Amino acid sequence: MRPTWSLSAGQVVTTPVDDPDAELVQRVALGDPAAVQALMARKLSRMLALARRMLGDPAEAEDVAQEVFLRAWKQARVWKPGAGKFDTWMHRVALNLCYDRLRRRREDPTAEPPEQVDPARSAESGLIATAAAERVRDAVQALPERQRAALILCHYQELSNIEAAELLEVSVEAVESLLSRARRTLRGALADLAEGRE
Repeated sequence: MRPTWSLSAGQVVTTPVDDPDAELVQRVALGDPAAVQALMARKLSRMLALARRMLGDPAEAEDVAQEVFLRAWKQARVWKPGAGKFDTWMHRVALNLCYDRLRRRREDPTAEPPEQVDPARSAESGLIATAAAERVRDAVQALPERQRAALILCHYQELSNIEAAELLEVSVEAVESLLSRARRTLRGALADLAEGRE
């Protein structure tokens, strides 16, 4: 009999999956401190990167990453190996936590945007690179939520379109459409940067 594991409401995976984190998750479930450290070393930077890009706020990203690991520690005890990748589950949790925070922002119209630290650069090239990076970051932040999520999952988190579709609970074709629209919007918003490099 194939194992089943519910990743989210209404979604059940019924085919065994080869999970590179399975042994580590089992050790976490047994309370092995070295396994907890190894899981954090393996996943923390990816969870932080996803949350930073979704939320645009490093402090909130740290809160999200911390919550993901608290839930992972609890989930490890009941995780069924072969049902799905633990990494996919962690991305889903991080994405949902980001969506919750973005929803709360929309509900609180008086919320102030977070202050951004502007590190001083000594060289002109550093200033130009920083300005370009800020433009790209702002353009990604301005994308509609679903397009931003698809872009971040596929391009920054380096997940496949199939994995992104699973996380977003849409078809692969829908992910491809979201990516196409996101790229088109970014090309339009950043056209002058591309022209400056030619």
